[in-house]
Amino acid sequence: MYRSHTNGELRPEHIGTNVTLSGWVQKSRDLGGMAFIDLRDRYGITQLAFNMEENAELYDAACKLGREFVIQVEGSVIERSSKNKNIPTGEIEIKVTSLKVLNASKTPPFTIEDETDGGEELRLQYRYLDLRRKPVQEKLRLRNKVSLETRKYLDSQDFLDVETPVLIKSTPEGARDFVVPSRMNEGQFYALPQSPQTFKQLLMVSGFDRYYQIVKCFRDEDLRADRQPEFTQIDCEMAFVEQEDILNTFEGMIQHLFREVRNVELDEKFPRMTYAEAMERYGSDKPDIRFGMEFVNLNAVAQGKGFSIFDSAELVLAINAEQCAVYTRKQLDKLTDWVRRPQIGAKGLVYVRCNEDGTYKSSVDKFYSQEDLAEWAKVANAKPGDLLLVLSGDLEATRKQMNELRLHMGDELGLRNPNVFKPLWVVDFPLLEWDEESKRYHAMHHPFTSPKPEDMDLIDTDPGKVRANAYDLAMNGVELGGGSIRIHDRDIQSRMFDLLGFTKEEAEAQFGFLMSAFEYGAPPHGGLAFGLDRLVATMGGSESIRDYIAFPKNNSGRDVMIDAPSPLDAEQLKELGIALK
Repeated sequence: MYRSHTNGELRPEHIGTNVTLSGWVQKSRDLGGMAFIDLRDRYGITQLAFNMEENAELYDAACKLGREFVIQVEGSVIERSSKNKNIPTGEIEIKVTSLKVLNASKTPPFTIEDETDGGEELRLQYRYLDLRRKPVQEKLRLRNKVSLETRKYLDSQDFLDVETPVLIKSTPEGARDFVVPSRMNEGQFYALPQSPQTFKQLLMVSGFDRYYQIVKCFRDEDLRADRQPEFTQIDCEMAFVEQEDILNTFEGMIQHLFREVRNVELDEKFPRMTYAEAMERYGSDKPDIRFGMEFVNLNAVAQGKGFSIFDSAELVLAINAEQCAVYTRKQLDKLTDWVRRPQIGAKGLVYVRCNEDGTYKSSVDKFYSQEDLAEWAKVANAKPGDLLLVLSGDLEATRKQMNELRLHMGDELGLRNPNVFKPLWVVDFPLLEWDEESKRYHAMHHPFTSPKPEDMDLIDTDPGKVRANAYDLAMNGVELGGGSIRIHDRDIQSRMFDLLGFTKEEAEAQFGFLMSAFEYGAPPHGGLAFGLDRLVATMGGSESIRDYIAFPKNNSGRDVMIDAPSPLDAEQLKELGIALK
């Protein structure tokens, strides 16, 4: 056998035991006559000891070992004279009697340490080496634990794990599809699923009233820290339920995961907020409620005073950064430059310092009196020592810009503790959003989302005001998951397709199978899908999902380790009936 124990297993009670260990050389130290090797595997590190006086041949062999050599040793467990309290095996070491090199290693392109000297692109290129590092392994262990506990919880709630197809039909809604050519059906293509949406609805029609799947999904869209072209969903659907049933079920799941995986007790009941309220108070449909700094509308007190920038604005918006009046002019100029960046898009930033002596200092002093600024402070509930930061412009743009500024200030002031978790249900989303380019409505979630029953009459008269029976779970400024009560009636689904601009022929060609299923006794149903990658990253206190995926893509959607995507040779293209321009 290659090992009798792992490198994280041995303790003082094993002293005197003969053992066989295998692993990678983490470090080697030659102290002149004595040599020490740190032997690593995914369980931990054990120190190996070599003494030239007792065995010169073994000592010489140990001194020739390089970093990341794979070795096997035999020896006895002895008490370590210089103990290391930082590792579980730090009270013992192995007095080696036999050493075998199982595989030599080239010098790695970066150090395999907790804090490495390798840049991200280099580590992605050699991801198999990066995965040896303890912090990365801990992130994947966290992911494994979350997946395991998810399955345990859903199984306890009578959900069935059902696989759905990966090669499906391309549909025009949502993000761009990844497509797969069919050799047997020349000129035709499969699509990789953006989600198992229609299949899980069909499972409800089939009588499987509680379905789940931890499933790969694919979207051809621009990437960022919390987005990958292929990602994993905890995909769930339930029949004979209303919104309240679904929210209660998955509150329970999230509470279970945090309790079992992070030993964190979340609120017994998650707070809820409508989409309209979230946008008004935070400018985001996934607000971070770990800290305050809620939006304050200053239109009533800031407009009509001769300051044209405010007077012509649809919205004048402030946040109150408490006890930040000490910000220097240099710091305020830096904030102004920050909001002017193209990614944010603001034209400028107005500030009001609420001085300790009750006076006010503002960048727009020439337009506003002390009494005017006192009114601003009153509306914003600002006290002496606080700082008001003000943006203005079109409603949607200003809310979006202020959301970014609020989060930035939260980071600057240390208010976004990654070990504090604040969940929030956002409900009552708009059913539709108007697209100016195509001059038609698009589904905010997807075409199968049910309107609120009380808003059904608005579909024909004022579709923009129709609310969806939809909900998202946000946490710490991240959308962990979302879902809706689905349409289960063919006539209502047809009206929805009409509203979205589908012709009868297009709707039938794309979704005829689902419409047909609705004619055979479809039960009321709804569901929710969590982004497993985002959920695990949030639980781990990270913004990026990349370290929680074993083999992620870079920002260009490339796997730089295997060099994918890559061209196909001419013979493959010919077989598929594809010609490239």
